[in-house]
Amino acid sequence: MKELKDTQNERDDRQLAIDRVGVKGLRVPVEVRDKGGAVQRTVATAALAVDLPHHYKGTHMSRFIEALNSHGDCLDVRSMAGLPRELLERLEARKAHVEFEFPFFRSKAAPVTGRVGLMDYVVRFEVEAEKDGPIDFVVTVRVPVATLCPCSKEISDRGAHNQRGEVTYSVRFREPVWVEDLIDLIERSASCELYSLLKRPDEKAVTEHAYDHPVFVEDLVRNVASRSNDHADIAWYRVEAVNYESIHNHNAYAVIEKAGD
Repeated sequence: MKELKDTQNERDDRQLAIDRVGVKGLRVPVEVRDKGGAVQRTVATAALAVDLPHHYKGTHMSRFIEALNSHGDCLDVRSMAGLPRELLERLEARKAHVEFEFPFFRSKAAPVTGRVGLMDYVVRFEVEAEKDGPIDFVVTVRVPVATLCPCSKEISDRGAHNQRGEVTYSVRFREPVWVEDLIDLIERSASCELYSLLKRPDEKAVTEHAYDHPVFVEDLVRNVASRSNDHADIAWYRVEAVNYESIHNHNAYAVIEKAGD
């Protein structure tokens, strides 16, 4: 077979290195082990990238797919930490970055009746490696919560406005931390956690619980940050909260980021 021209390896003279180049939007089946020891199969959206020195015209996109497919038809999330190293070798790069974002499911019992429903959360793993350097691993969870306004409660004769919020929480850790523990930390920091299935006694309980635990969006991120500071295995975090306000035409927003050790 006639040898085909390798255009990607041609020289580029613009003297501009590229920080990340690769593929994204890939959907792949993955296996996630939960805290109880069960294996959960879900679908991740993946992105894989490397740096590109200024003198190369392009990268070899097919090699990203080859690296991913080398792990079979269902990727174990524990294999994700090794993928950047594989990309460094396959593409002769100095830096490599991979991301996998997927829905993570938990069965939750309603607080009074105990009726069980399935809750889904968004989880993202980001892993980066440098040639002859350490691995950087960041876990992010997005958790929906309920918040009740302390000011509204204080000034109103009847009730207080409340709304759904969403917390995006990213951590680096000294020792691995379970996704479920990160979710629990966030839900304890809100006015009330959310459930997929509530009967009337449960609805009464969660409404009253939120009323008894009012938090501003500022309180929410501070609560998460305080619990993070007390967690021995969390080395760095970034917590962002958005309240989808029920009586305003805007959202409330707050963020705290802790510098790494």
